[in-house]
Amino acid sequence: MQRIGILGGTFDPPQFGHLILAEYTREALALDHVLFVPVGDHPQKDNTRQPIQHRLEMLELAIESNPYFSISHVDLERPGPHYSADTVAVIQEQYPDAQLYFVMGGDNLRSLPTWERARDLYRRARLAVMKRADENISKDMHQDIFPDLHEHVDIIDVPLLSVWISSTLVTQRLLEGKSVRYLVPEKVLDYIEEQQLYVPTSS
Repeated sequence: MQRIGILGGTFDPPQFGHLILAEYTREALALDHVLFVPVGDHPQKDNTRQPIQHRLEMLELAIESNPYFSISHVDLERPGPHYSADTVAVIQEQYPDAQLYFVMGGDNLRSLPTWERARDLYRRARLAVMKRADENISKDMHQDIFPDLHEHVDIIDVPLLSVWISSTLVTQRLLEGKSVRYLVPEKVLDYIEEQQLYVPTSS
């Protein structure tokens, strides 16, 4: 049975944290492939978010050297709102014989009771939860709400997440005119500069 990871996000911009997370998960769970699932455009977001055509181009540049990574357009080819349970359901139809793993952080596991159709999500795909060294999370932390959740969770210790690189940090530095070299792949940085994305705001 093929084992496929699902990593969603805005990827605005894609940075080394995304790539480290995907590769670490792939190795830890012996995944055959990792799908990067970018979300579509949201008019209500502030204007620092780049439109999908730029985010897609940057993501393609970021993952092009890894044969185990590819991009899924599942959330770009259908109207929203896009809930994780729906995203996984569509991917499940595309890969009916695969075991799916939905990659998330420990903070997402903590807030799982607030998610739309959370039970449907974890019964369609195992939850691959990235645990930082300073996090206190466990498979049975929501036992009173989801009695069977522990059967569908894989917790992966990722010490690197303690010094996690975030797209918010990268964007903030870009808007302040600061260097993001070594925070994003070089080809992504070249694209950002060529397209004049995340231009520093005038003081």
